[in-house]
Amino acid sequence: MTHILALDQGTTSCRAIIFDKEANQVAVAQREFKQIYPKPGWVEHDPTEIWTTQASVVTEVLGMAHERSRNIEALGITNQRETTVVWDRKSGQPIYNAIVWQDRRTSGICDRLKADGREQMVREKTGLVIDAYFSGTKVKWILDNVDGAREKAEKGELAFGTIDSWLMYKLSSRNLHITDVTNASRTMMFNIKTMDWDDELLEMLGVPRSMMPEVRASSEVYGEVSSSLAAEGIPMAGIAGDQQAATFGQMCTEPGLAKNTYGTGCFLLMNTGEKPQDSKSGMLTTVGWKDHKGVTNYALEGAVFIGGAIVQWLRDGLGFVDSSSEIEALAGSVPDSGGVVLVPALVGLGAPHWDQYARGAIVGLTRGVTRAHIARAALESIAFEVADVARAMQQDAGDSIKELRADGGAAANDLLLQFQADILQMPVVRPTCIETTALGAAYLAGLATGVYSGYEEINQLWKADKTFEPKMSEADAKSRTERWLDAVERSKAWEKPEG
Repeated sequence: MTHILALDQGTTSCRAIIFDKEANQVAVAQREFKQIYPKPGWVEHDPTEIWTTQASVVTEVLGMAHERSRNIEALGITNQRETTVVWDRKSGQPIYNAIVWQDRRTSGICDRLKADGREQMVREKTGLVIDAYFSGTKVKWILDNVDGAREKAEKGELAFGTIDSWLMYKLSSRNLHITDVTNASRTMMFNIKTMDWDDELLEMLGVPRSMMPEVRASSEVYGEVSSSLAAEGIPMAGIAGDQQAATFGQMCTEPGLAKNTYGTGCFLLMNTGEKPQDSKSGMLTTVGWKDHKGVTNYALEGAVFIGGAIVQWLRDGLGFVDSSSEIEALAGSVPDSGGVVLVPALVGLGAPHWDQYARGAIVGLTRGVTRAHIARAALESIAFEVADVARAMQQDAGDSIKELRADGGAAANDLLLQFQADILQMPVVRPTCIETTALGAAYLAGLATGVYSGYEEINQLWKADKTFEPKMSEADAKSRTERWLDAVERSKAWEKPEG
């Protein structure tokens, strides 16, 4: 039997999953790592802890698979995107914690870039908006704020990478400094039309080109895992940022096919084919993947910063539940939210609103409101955010999305997906395997190593588990959406720009 090992380095945990050729999970290991919040709006990770956690779950999953681990043909990596690591080339050590995609400390830098009239240029070259979400301003902040960093960078002594680059660097015993086109396209330093780092963007941010990793396809053999590690000798053959990997894992390989991943955040991507499509509705234009034949697919993306993380907040911040899995039962214990609307703008609002100064809000509170009503409003808020993105995306694309394919941890929640179908007024389809992020990385690695002959073979592996059809009337869905949008407006511009 042929197997593929997928490393799924997420925002809150590291996982390693072994799949067989038929896309069945053979073994999975997962461990969480520490979330660091030095100041309000700041979010960091320890890159060394990410690496040791990821390496430990690889060792664990190989032990679980026993004999099957000898038949692993390829390794694929998928990762939290935009999260930024800068390390010293000589020592191999990070010079600062990883600044996480959720981090808002560079909002002031973004404001200055906008005031300088850079927004249109950035949009045309990168497909992105100027926002603290992306890696570019995070690198600038590290160079400007870590003692001696800029001088070292100018001398070529520092390396930048998103998490995929950091893992490849460690897996190869510091021999590979690479990234793939999907992760590169999320940095705000990569030109998605020339498919290369852009000198004007690098100069704008004050980032030396010598820091940048080599950009490779999402599906090709990059090298083998170092002999010092548990997965020694396995070809490393696939890299994709988590949302692009999930899109591939959902087999959205034709223009118009769309998926939403319900993870820490929510990310709706729609394949737009082999040419980038500009957005007029607050969507991002991004690289979908570059496959084993060198063909690049592009996508429109709507990014919601706080999705399933709102459930973590109810658990850890407010103590509503002991585990995230209890939230569905609590929310389901009431028929509706009792008039409560929760806007989960804990780190600002992403697409299509793009307000980095918005903050979370709970409105409609009365004496009769209970924990259950707030839990219900929290789950509903995830669906409302996704619906905002879907409407904007359909305005850009011109064609209606016929169905939404759902994946990610929260896609196991029937109450959420039913409400999603109701608010969208379209079918929501959950596949048999909701771990499509890791699966997409496995498919990309399998294509590069000949495990799969092409898209057609992989397409036959995608199967629906359950389809949620709308049950709510169109008028009711419209009324609830208007109430939601009213609450969103009240959450905007809550924080004031620095200075």
